[in-house]
Amino acid sequence: MSGHLWRLRPLPSGMGRASLPEETAKLAENLGTTVVGADAADAAYAIGMLYTGMMPDKFQTAHGAYYTPPALCERLLDLATEAGVDWHSARVLDPACGGGAFLSPVARRMADGRPDDDPATVLDSIERRLRGFELDPFAAWMSRVFLDVTLSDLCHEAEKRLRSVVRVCDSLGQTPGRPGYDLVVGNPPYRRVRLSSELREKFGRSLFGHANLYGVFTDLALRLAQPGGIVAYVTPTSFLAGEYFKALRGLLSREAPPVSLDFLTERRGVFDDVLQETLLAVYRRGRSPGESTVNLIAPKSDGSIGTTVAGSFKLPEPAHDPWIVPRTAAQSVLVRQVKGSPYRLADYGYTVSTGPLVWNRHKKSLRDKPGKGRYPLIWAEAVRSDGTFEFRAKERAHKPYFQPGARERWVVTDFPCVLLQRTTAKEQCRRLIAAVLPTSFVEAHGAVVVENHLNMIKPLDDAPKVAPAALAALLNSNTVDQVFRCINGSVAVSAYELQALPLPPPEGMREIERLVNECANRKTLECAVERLYSDGAG
Repeated sequence: MSGHLWRLRPLPSGMGRASLPEETAKLAENLGTTVVGADAADAAYAIGMLYTGMMPDKFQTAHGAYYTPPALCERLLDLATEAGVDWHSARVLDPACGGGAFLSPVARRMADGRPDDDPATVLDSIERRLRGFELDPFAAWMSRVFLDVTLSDLCHEAEKRLRSVVRVCDSLGQTPGRPGYDLVVGNPPYRRVRLSSELREKFGRSLFGHANLYGVFTDLALRLAQPGGIVAYVTPTSFLAGEYFKALRGLLSREAPPVSLDFLTERRGVFDDVLQETLLAVYRRGRSPGESTVNLIAPKSDGSIGTTVAGSFKLPEPAHDPWIVPRTAAQSVLVRQVKGSPYRLADYGYTVSTGPLVWNRHKKSLRDKPGKGRYPLIWAEAVRSDGTFEFRAKERAHKPYFQPGARERWVVTDFPCVLLQRTTAKEQCRRLIAAVLPTSFVEAHGAVVVENHLNMIKPLDDAPKVAPAALAALLNSNTVDQVFRCINGSVAVSAYELQALPLPPPEGMREIERLVNECANRKTLECAVERLYSDGAG
């Protein structure tokens, strides 16, 4: 130490300084000069983005290396504060700390929370209470460096350097200590993962089918947080409804019901390379289930976060069911109307399955023209946005007929049903786009083959309680589309979510059947569907 200045922490073992070409070295020097004058959090984010941006795409995706913008970090920490975190005394862990996006602002809040203590005491307190785990040694090194920068004034006053609070380790293998943490915070990696048998057994309580790392990290956070502690995570929205997350939803409902959810309404400029919709979630261990607040957040041009209140929601019964959460203020009323509805597609006499043909696994059986032993191949493009069915195959690589081999007969469908597109985006006017596969079309061709970008809503017997045409009209209504948006957490329209969709009473659908038979216009149908839901709420 000389004049309260320290050398940069040494790079991790085995990571020596590379010899750079002159042009690259100049670029690195310019970057270093630029970030010196920037806010520590902004500089850390810029360097972290540079680091992840230089990773090969497959490597970045495989390791879930996406760093969190400072404004989102501050928003999540504000939510944790509102949930009860006391920065004067809280023990805090980021179990996937990356380049320190959360550790640095947490350290700053810890320091600000003890303004009357002498610098050495504050520094000792931070060293005792703050921890980060990180698998990537270089990212862990960045976390340590950015903590040094964030706390440099405090360290200079205390005349000592911050001891490392970041451990290079696999978080999933860590055993919770006592006492637990008052706050577990972070942006865990998102990706499907094949867990070892030991880890699958360890996290079995939150798993159903495929494991996703962010779900496993959520389970880990519940183990690491002490009773009454807060878990605050940046995660995809898919856990709200996906079947693979139903065990996790049940676990959260039992152990740590949500305090608040903030939906990020705009990915551009925040997580440009991440396809999933994103939210900020705050849970409290041991909280009694009750109303949870819902907000919409969006980045502003000045780098701050704009916030709009969307309403609130309650956990469903059973708790592993999809959570019905308003995504706009207008949807809050609708959520209250549908939350008590016990009726589902099964009550109408229907079940849902995915179209059986994965076409690129059966390319040899695709045909351009009809012929003996060939059946019409129904693609998603056959379900038109106006709710009509049109046999067509105009998209590239689409062929209109399929000739099943002896071992491919299982893909053939010989009964009428309601078809619904499986992949739509929240930016579309409607997420639910359905049409009836006409009985006359099936009879004319003997059978059809449905491709797997369509859902098949199939009658359970020959006499469902609701006619297929009325069901398609209901699904194509704006009201049901809005209900679905309150459930869905991804671009996929899954069979599981459709089967969980709250619907009006089956007897109320007689009015919809009458209007469909009379060829009523869309506005008349929309008003009738709205009345069905509002009458059911009353």
